[in-house]
Amino acid sequence: MSTDVREALQRVRGEVAKAVVGQERAVDGLLVALLAGGHALLEGIPGVGKTLLVRTLSETLSLDTKRVQFTPDLMPGDITGSLVYDAAAGEFEFREGPVFTNILLADEINRTPPKTQSALLEAMEERQVSADGVTRALPSPFLVAATMNPIEYEGTYTLPEAQLDRFLLKLVLELPSRDAEFEVLRRHAAGFSPRDLRAAGVRSALTAEELRRAQAEAAAVDVRADVLAYIVDIARATRQSPSVRMGVSPRGATALMSASKAFAYLSGYQAVTPDHVQAMSLPVLRHRLQLRPEAELEGVGADAILRSILAQVQVPI
Repeated sequence: MSTDVREALQRVRGEVAKAVVGQERAVDGLLVALLAGGHALLEGIPGVGKTLLVRTLSETLSLDTKRVQFTPDLMPGDITGSLVYDAAAGEFEFREGPVFTNILLADEINRTPPKTQSALLEAMEERQVSADGVTRALPSPFLVAATMNPIEYEGTYTLPEAQLDRFLLKLVLELPSRDAEFEVLRRHAAGFSPRDLRAAGVRSALTAEELRRAQAEAAAVDVRADVLAYIVDIARATRQSPSVRMGVSPRGATALMSASKAFAYLSGYQAVTPDHVQAMSLPVLRHRLQLRPEAELEGVGADAILRSILAQVQVPI
């Protein structure tokens, strides 16, 4: 592991902490998504700092970032781009949409209809956009960080299972502790403005070249055969749970392996351990479980099911 890249990743954590208080797990989750080349879905009630977290992380990276506010009237072309007639040239030209960026902040993604949500599927999976018979590659790296409000149902649309499966992680932002909330108020009382991150002292801490090097090093982290078997056993256990209608697919198991490698790298390890797999199991798998109606009526959630599975599956020594 390169010492300079490792130090740069630690600097990113420090820079984000200048604006975001008490969301260390979510910061690590976004860094894992970046290192693994995946995407992240951030869920939390309004006011816990979902958008601020993504904006601050973007500020610490030397990458192009665009934000799209998802609304019911948003069209697919508003995201991917569309053909526009150029009267001077007498022909149509493709005008790139905001998806042509390194980090796309998809704010309140569940407020737009499935037709528009699905416009992101090709971009998220294939890293490209097809329009008028032409395929256009997206910049690299490419990360979709989408936010979602879990308590409002008026004017919202459920994300299709295929869309959810494209997100490497689903990060749940909880309410802060008393001390963290006190620190938030103290900073605001001292003049902190979430609209001016530069004034808060947030600076770039990781270059695009360092990020590419970190991604390559994270991909090279070793995974022993018994740890791979452990991941397979966890995935298979979700399919056998009486509370689950549809468990984790092989793609979900692969996602858990990739996230575990990235988390091991972020933690300074050369190989994945069962602890890394356990730490990543909830954020990687929680949105990939389809629960039975009776489980939902009883208030049994995906996190509780996954914790029960982790307690039962034999851990390699």
